[in-house]
Amino acid sequence: MIDLKSIDDLARRLSELVPPGLKDARADIEQNMKATLQAGLAKLDLVTREEFEVQRAVLLRTREKIDALERAVQILEARQATPGDSRN
Repeated sequence: MIDLKSIDDLARRLSELVPPGLKDARADIEQNMKATLQAGLAKLDLVTREEFEVQRAVLLRTREKIDALERAVQILEARQATPGDSRN
């Protein structure tokens, strides 16, 4: 989910850029900017930081398992390549 606090903050900062003559419409402009930002961000294929961190941890564990398997294969290949080894 998109962080609404960040959207509120961005909309507020954008509304502060409104020229002085339009300050009366500032609240309406801020609300419209917020709605527009929410709609635009909702269309993007984004994940939350929490979802990202979960997938990052899964990827790290997978990488560790692959590294361990690669080391095991190298050991097995080295044993198989050793001439005169009675374990063949």
